[in-house]
Amino acid sequence: METMAISKFKAKCLSVVERVRRNRKPILITRFGKPMAEVIPPRAPRARGNWMGQMRGTLRITGDIIGPASKLSDWEVLRS
Repeated sequence: METMAISKFKAKCLSVVERVRRNRKPILITRFGKPMAEVIPPRAPRARGNWMGQMRGTLRITGDIIGPASKLSDWEVLRS
């Protein structure tokens, strides 16, 4: 991985970021030889399609999904 001093990065920030985006190779920014930050390329864009219905058939409903999750006697606020 390429390293770059923070002073050089500060002077050439926009061109460095563009180079990382274009080459897809990260750059480690250092200060006094110690790592401070890492400039990494963005993730590849996800394919945009019709997302509706993509989870169909992956869930299984068990039990009552309309009723309360616990008994009313379990609620502390109702005890007083």
